[in-house]
Amino acid sequence: MNKKGLLVVSFGTSHHDTREKNIVPLETLLAEAFPDRTCYRAYTSRMILDILKKRDGLTLPTVPMAMEQLIQEGITDLLVQPTHIMNGLENEQMKEDIMLWKNQLDSLAFGAPLLTSTRDQEDLIQAVMEEFPPLKETEALMFMGHGSSHYANTVYAALDYAFKHQGHPHVYVGTVEAYPDLDTVMEDLKREHIRRVTLAPLMLVAGDHARNDLAGDGPDSWKSILESHGFETSCVLKGLGEYPGIRKLYIRHAKEALPL
Repeated sequence: MNKKGLLVVSFGTSHHDTREKNIVPLETLLAEAFPDRTCYRAYTSRMILDILKKRDGLTLPTVPMAMEQLIQEGITDLLVQPTHIMNGLENEQMKEDIMLWKNQLDSLAFGAPLLTSTRDQEDLIQAVMEEFPPLKETEALMFMGHGSSHYANTVYAALDYAFKHQGHPHVYVGTVEAYPDLDTVMEDLKREHIRRVTLAPLMLVAGDHARNDLAGDGPDSWKSILESHGFETSCVLKGLGEYPGIRKLYIRHAKEALPL
């Protein structure tokens, strides 16, 4: 008889409050959606795992550690659901790590990251826009994604286009480390005569990037740079894991996962 497991894989965060608001509830809801599976967790960011261990004495498993544990506990049917935003470097490495144990499993299935299909973009847009009031003519909403050197980074520009195609002309998507960057988005803001910008993270958690790169008081934050260009700003430090519609999207992905 197969013993079933569910492994929820996250990049992770060093901030306890946003972990409790975003990652933990998502893990709980996924576990509840699969009551016949024993739930495990893993983080992919070695930097975050090191911070948690050194600062807090908290040891959370890497993907290999979690795989060793669940194999030892007799799991033979494994469903893996990442909380990653896209099919980028972290997700590819996670899959490579898990595939090393494939021969010890009777069944292995991977759920898709958040933004994988066109439908996912549509569902994300609906989920987040339900949480914001309508924008006035001179107002904009700008989401900050992380960005990546991976080719999957094109999902951010595609999402920006999708917002506008679905009737949200003044919603923008930028990234910290790739394209579209803040300068690119600011060109659009100026062209559209925007005066007030609401900033929000397009990340699972509202961690370091949201608190420092997005909303920080330093001169290099998006908030400070926008204000130096004459825009009024406000910040909503809410991770995607806090949106009910986003949680449902991850659960849908887990339920749609097919064994390899």
